[in-house]
Amino acid sequence: MQMDWLDGVAFSGLKSHWLDWSEGRRALVTRLVGANQGHLFEGWELKGASDALKEVLLVKLEGVERNYPRGVCGYVENSRRLLAVARGGENPFEGFVPEQPDRVDVTAFDGLYDRMEALGAEQFDRMGVVLVAGGLGERLGFGGIKVDIPVESVRGTPYLKLYADAILAMEVRMGAGCRVPFVIMVSADTDEKTRASLVANEYFGLVASQVHVVRQELVPAVADHEGRLALGARYELLMKPHGHGDVHMLLHSSGLARRLFGEGIRRLVFIQDTNGQVFNAVPAALGVAVEQGYDFMSLAVNRIPGEAVGGLAKLVRGAEALTLNVEYNQLDPLLRATVSPEGDVANAEGFSMFPGNINVLVIGMEAYVAILEETEGVVAEFVNPKFADEERRVFKKPTRLETMMQDLPKLFSPEQRVGVAVFDRSWCFSANKNRVADAAARQRGGGPAESAATAEADFYHAGRARLRSAGMVVEEADVVAVQGISFVPGPRVVLCPSFAMRLSEVREKVRGGVISGEATLILDGADIRLEGVELRGRSGLVIEAVPGACVRVRGRFENEGFERVVLGADELEDVAIAETVRMRGYRMVDRGAAVFRFEEPGVYEVCGELA
Repeated sequence: MQMDWLDGVAFSGLKSHWLDWSEGRRALVTRLVGANQGHLFEGWELKGASDALKEVLLVKLEGVERNYPRGVCGYVENSRRLLAVARGGENPFEGFVPEQPDRVDVTAFDGLYDRMEALGAEQFDRMGVVLVAGGLGERLGFGGIKVDIPVESVRGTPYLKLYADAILAMEVRMGAGCRVPFVIMVSADTDEKTRASLVANEYFGLVASQVHVVRQELVPAVADHEGRLALGARYELLMKPHGHGDVHMLLHSSGLARRLFGEGIRRLVFIQDTNGQVFNAVPAALGVAVEQGYDFMSLAVNRIPGEAVGGLAKLVRGAEALTLNVEYNQLDPLLRATVSPEGDVANAEGFSMFPGNINVLVIGMEAYVAILEETEGVVAEFVNPKFADEERRVFKKPTRLETMMQDLPKLFSPEQRVGVAVFDRSWCFSANKNRVADAAARQRGGGPAESAATAEADFYHAGRARLRSAGMVVEEADVVAVQGISFVPGPRVVLCPSFAMRLSEVREKVRGGVISGEATLILDGADIRLEGVELRGRSGLVIEAVPGACVRVRGRFENEGFERVVLGADELEDVAIAETVRMRGYRMVDRGAAVFRFEEPGVYEVCGELA
C-alpha cells in the first residue's frame, strides 16, 4: 500500500518513531493500517511520551502476528467473516436433524468392558496424553494452578502427580523402553507455575524429554462488527482467551503432532485439568476406539434431559452428517423444531437420547495430522457477540473469536469415523471447580456442587466400584453435609495406578473381604494381594510397596484410622490454614492408621487380627 497515510496529522506521533523500528515492525503496522486498524495508532503522542506503553501495545501485536496462523490481519479477516454470520442471526444447525450418535455403551462392568480394557491396554505404547491445563484455581479459592490441587486429602496427591502416575503405570505394563508422551497445554497464567511444579517434583517420575509444555496465548478483542481491534486505555490492546481449541493449533505449530506420529504414536487422549477419574476409563476407551475404527471419539456419560451439560448428537442434513457437542440450551430448541415436539425427553431409564459430553477425547493421529496441516490447527472458530442494538451493529462489550477442542469433527470428511463411548459417570468424571459457598448454592439449586469435597468423594466412589467388581463387600457411609455440601465420605478407597490400571488386575489381586463406613484403604504397588481383608468403622490401612516387593495382606484391621475433622466457620477464613484444606471444609487427621511401607524387594506378609 502507498505510504501517504503516514504524513497525515493523525499519524504524526507514529511517524516520530518510524525510523527507530525494524523493517518487520514497520511492515506489520503498515498491514494493520491497510486492514482498517489505523485507530490503533491515530493520535499517538510524539516520541518521548508514553513510549513504554506504546512498546507494550506493539509487542502484543507482534505476539499475535507470531502465534496466530496468518497473523493479526488473518485474525481480523476471520473476525469480519464470522461477525457477518453472527449479525445475520444464522442458526448454525439450520436444516440439520438430530439423531443418536454412533455409540458404544460401556457403562456396565461386564464381558464387553473387560474385552475393551484388554484391547486398549495393548495400545499403551502407541498413545500419547494431552492435558489441557490452562486454568488457575481462583474459583476454588486457590492461588496456584489447578493441577497442583490434591485430588484426595489423605495422602494429598495432586492431580498432576495422579496423571503422571497413570502414565508411568501404563509404561510399566508395556515393558522396558516404553515412553508415553505427555503434552501439557498451559496459559500465560499457568506456564511458569506448571513448569516449576514439574521441576520441583522431578517430573513426578517421568523423563523430562517425554513431557512437552505448550503455551496458549491470548487473542485481541474485537470492538465492532467491522472487526476493529479493541483498545482499553489509550495504548492498551484488549486481549482475551481464545478457548481450549487452541490445543490443536499448538500441536500443529510446535510440530509435535507430526513428530509424534512419525515416532509411532497412533492415538492421543485429551484430558481436562481436574478430573481424577479419567484414567479409570482410558484403557476401555482406547479399546472402543480401536475396535470401532473411530478417528475421533468422545467419552460421554448418561445425562438427564435438560441437564446443563452439552449433548452429543449426530446432526444429519441430506448426505451430510456431523457428530458434535450441542450445548444444552441449544439442544432442546433444536429437538422441538425437528424430531421431538416435547424437546429433550427421557428414555425408559430416565436418560436423554443424547449422552453428556465430558470433553475427554480419543483422536486418531493419521486423520488428525492431515487436518492440522490443512487448517494450520485453527479449528472451527466462532464468535458470540452481545449486541446492544436491534440492527446488531453495536456490541455491549468487546468480543473475540473462540474455539473449542471438541469441535474438531466439523473438519472431518464423510469417510472418517466419529463416535461416542458412554461410561458410568462416577467411574470416569468428576469436576472440581467451585469454592465452598458457590458449590453449596449450586447444590441447593439442584445442580452438581463440583467442589473439592465432592470431587474427592467421587474419587473414592470409583475406588469402591473397583473393589465391588472384585467381589469385596462394600458398605457405604451415610451422606454427610459439610459447609452446606452433601456427599458420601467413604469408605475412602485409593487404588493407585501402580496397583491396577484395569478391573481385571483388581480381580486378580483382591479376594473377598469387607470395607465399610469411613474406613480407608490405600494400595500403592504392583504386587500387593488382599485376602479376606476387613476394614470397618474408621479403620485405616495403607500399603506402599516398591517394584519387586510382593506383599500379602489378610485379616481384620482395627484402629482409629483417619478422621475427617470439619472446619469451624472462623477456620474457613483463616489464612493460616492451607487453601487446599479450606476449599474442602474439612481436614483429614491420622489418628493411628496401620501404615506399611516396603522399600526393598522381597516377599512380605501383613496380618491383621483373626488372620
